[in-house]
Amino acid sequence: MPNQWKYRTRWALILLLVVCMPAGFTKGFLEQPQPVPAGQQGQPLEEEGRYVPPIKVTFVRETGEDLQRMIDQLPGESLVDNRWTRLYEEELGIQIHYDWIATGDVYSQKLGVSLAAGRFPDVVKVNPYQLRQLSNAGLIEDLTDVYKSQASPLTKKILEAEGRGAFDAATIEGRLMAIPESSSSIETAQYLWIRSDWLEDMDLQPPKTMEDVLQISKAFTEGDPDGNGKQDTYGLAMTSYLWDPVMGVSGFMAGYGAYPNIWVKDKGGNLAYGGIQPEVRKALEMLQKLYLEGQLDPEFAYKNGSKEYRLIQDGKIGMLYGEQWTPFMLQTTRDTDTDAEWQAYPLVAESGRGIRVPLRSNTGQYFAVRKGFAYPEVIVKLMNLHLDKNWGEQAEYETYYNDDSRAVWMLSPVTPFPGTKNMDAYRAIRDASNSGDFSSLENEALAIHKRMAAYESEGLKSGWGWKQTYGPSGAFSIADGYDRNGQLLYDEFTGGITETMVDRQIILRDLQLEVYMNIILGSPIEEFDQFVDDWYKLGGEEITSEVNVWFRTNAARDHSTFASSD
Repeated sequence: MPNQWKYRTRWALILLLVVCMPAGFTKGFLEQPQPVPAGQQGQPLEEEGRYVPPIKVTFVRETGEDLQRMIDQLPGESLVDNRWTRLYEEELGIQIHYDWIATGDVYSQKLGVSLAAGRFPDVVKVNPYQLRQLSNAGLIEDLTDVYKSQASPLTKKILEAEGRGAFDAATIEGRLMAIPESSSSIETAQYLWIRSDWLEDMDLQPPKTMEDVLQISKAFTEGDPDGNGKQDTYGLAMTSYLWDPVMGVSGFMAGYGAYPNIWVKDKGGNLAYGGIQPEVRKALEMLQKLYLEGQLDPEFAYKNGSKEYRLIQDGKIGMLYGEQWTPFMLQTTRDTDTDAEWQAYPLVAESGRGIRVPLRSNTGQYFAVRKGFAYPEVIVKLMNLHLDKNWGEQAEYETYYNDDSRAVWMLSPVTPFPGTKNMDAYRAIRDASNSGDFSSLENEALAIHKRMAAYESEGLKSGWGWKQTYGPSGAFSIADGYDRNGQLLYDEFTGGITETMVDRQIILRDLQLEVYMNIILGSPIEEFDQFVDDWYKLGGEEITSEVNVWFRTNAARDHSTFASSD
């Protein structure tokens, strides 16, 4: 079957399902029990910011291995009964209940079915596409006035720190239809993590160009770095999802000037989608070369992050691209090999090209409130308290955010955070170290410093990961350099979902991943050229036009949020 016909057939089938979805939304909503009118419910009163008697608020929840592993270490706590659920009830009179809890793909499938049927909890976390569909179907509350009147100054400061982009994406026909769960562009910066003990053993230098990266990968594959006399190691780790924050390929592609997940300016000053630019073609050719030469796990295309990580844990992989939290994942490699040492290095570019580090617009989740729910303000109240307990004037950071290296913030159904918190902590620790006076450190910076100090003085196991992230040569020291050197490349499009994106964007992204993966696994590179043509024909041309309409009306944007404090 010709590729073009294959793509169009696939697109037509899925588009039919997408187009039919709003009818399902409306039908489900009409079948729902309608809320009892206000005044007939015996509604609780608010006394000093607390509902009396307490109210029940329902959510659904995604869980996973990491979350469950942490809960197992917290006696007397569970996902449904923990320090956060108790705090919300004690201070706000809000009882958190979950209609259901599921993992990974099962969660996504159940949520999709729930939304399509119009039957979902009081508060639900959705992506931009789901938000637009729910709003169009009239299934969610307008939160414009709720946010204005209920959000604390701290909440507004934090949620709006990266500008209005996230709120623009949640605003439909001039009304705020959901509250963005704040995130941070700087957190998506990539680093190259290398087995530095292998570098030393093989007398190799840290990479300064992509040519060096390729040379190191070849040496790690063919030079028996684990010393077992077998060729059973691989140069670079990758997973079945090419955009994974750890073991993905966006950092590798940046080395060739390719930015496949963001919108960039073209030579004419307009916005163009990075995933169809010619630089991607060369990056895919180089990845194909690594695969065909055996420098990648031959089964990576069938493995998620957890499965591919087993090779790293077994000492079979020497490099990977990943975000700042990567060393906390790499920590366990030191359990089986005490000599294993990993080090973060800056991204590098091919010779003759300067490096730019792409940052995604990283707010992709929004909290919507079911139409007819009597207390739409609860989502803002929960966020207010979450932020106050972790970053307010009376914060209890080591109780509610990170308890002895356990990410207890994950126990909360809402998890907003200051976008610059990690960079701020790094800079505070760096400055205190330079002056020799740590007395000014507080909250997160103080907690991190104590763990790194305990690692140096007592060998605290978890301190290794903190040092690799926040230490003098850790990930954030590199991010600080990216910032000072003007190497950060922000996504130029921070607007909401355009009309054509509602129906076409997910399909185009799936197609992009499919074509990229096929090329890496050996398909002719000309398939990329065909993909570019198909991308435009299947909605990309309309999306590009809509994005540029937005750009022309929002051209004056300031990306100075992370400006160096030096």
